[in-house]
Amino acid sequence: MNIFRKLKPGVPKRGLFYITTLVWAFVSVRILFTGIEDIFQNTPRYWVFILIGILLSVPFFRFFFLRISRKHIKRILNVKSERPCLFSFFDIKGYLIMACMITMGITLQKVQYIPHIYLGTFYISLGLSLFFSALYFFISGIRYKQIRVYK
Repeated sequence: MNIFRKLKPGVPKRGLFYITTLVWAFVSVRILFTGIEDIFQNTPRYWVFILIGILLSVPFFRFFFLRISRKHIKRILNVKSERPCLFSFFDIKGYLIMACMITMGITLQKVQYIPHIYLGTFYISLGLSLFFSALYFFISGIRYKQIRVYK
C-alpha cells in the first residue's frame, strides 16, 4: 500500500484548478473550432449562426456549467489530502459524464442525422460555455486562498 502512495502523482489543491482549466480550455477550443468549421462549410450566412451560438452560450453556461464548476470547486476544496491525485479534478461521475458527452459528440458528427449547421451552432454554444467554465476554474485558482475561507 505504501508503494502506491509514493507512485501517486500528487499535486497541490491549487494545482488542480489549473489542471482543470487546461483540460476544459483544450476541450472547449476543439469543440468551438468544430462548430465554426461546420458553419463555414454549410452556409454563406455564417455570422447569423455564429451569433446565435454565442448568445446561447451564456444561458448554457449560467444554468448548466456554472453549477457543475461550483460543485467541482467545492469538492476539490474539501479533499482531505493537501496533495490529491493529479486526476482528482473530476470525480467518477464527472469522468462518466465526460465520456458520454464525447461519445455522443462523435456519434452526432458521424451519423449526420442533425444538419451540420445546427450542430455547429450547438457546438459553438457548448465550446464557449466550456471556455467560460475554464476561466471560472482559472479565477478560482488565482483566488484559492480567499475561496478556502468561504467554504
